[in-house]
Amino acid sequence: MRATVIPAPQPVLLDVEGETEQFPVRRVYCVGRNYADHAIEMGHDPSREPPFFFQKNADNLYHGETFPYPPVSSDVHFEVELVMALSGGGADIPVEEALSKVYGYGIGIDFTRRDVQDKAKKMSRPWEAAKAFEHSAPVSALVPAAKIGHPQEGAIWLEVNGERKQSGNLNQMIWKLPEIIAELSKLFVLAPGDVIMTGTPAGVGPIVKGDTITCSAEGVGKLSLTVV
Repeated sequence: MRATVIPAPQPVLLDVEGETEQFPVRRVYCVGRNYADHAIEMGHDPSREPPFFFQKNADNLYHGETFPYPPVSSDVHFEVELVMALSGGGADIPVEEALSKVYGYGIGIDFTRRDVQDKAKKMSRPWEAAKAFEHSAPVSALVPAAKIGHPQEGAIWLEVNGERKQSGNLNQMIWKLPEIIAELSKLFVLAPGDVIMTGTPAGVGPIVKGDTITCSAEGVGKLSLTVV
């Protein structure tokens, strides 16, 4: 490897449950409005229209006990999501082969500067400032699919200060896990290290400093943190 003119950035690594080795992150893709009830609460048609995707930065992912409330916003929302981590990739991946590309799963939160996003939507501008800010994607330790299989159903939920805010089931996804991978691979060449956040059920809402957030996906994991 050739020397670099400045220090090379540190790789982004996610913990793996029960393992000393970590999972290296390449890219982060997110699926928008993938639960019908959430599409409705955001004012959109929940019918099975083609999925759309946006991205976060790899270093937005982290595993910690706190979420620092970001600047330039007074309306930050939580969105609990099942997270897929890929060990394989390719372009135009057939649906029937898609799950063979998955290393494992976790539970994560897509924090969103909702006021910034709403302004961007009105001005037909991109969402990066609303979605891809520092610490915007906390995620639990990953659990290998070899241990738990591929979760097709099961409760997914989020609580704020002990009050249930989001409650859904993984089987309510409009686009299922293998379909997400197949559709995404039509747009991008996927690769090992890619992480996919698979959408959120209804009930998204705001947080304030001091809130304690707990979320879980049945059979996958749990994540707890405090807003600071």
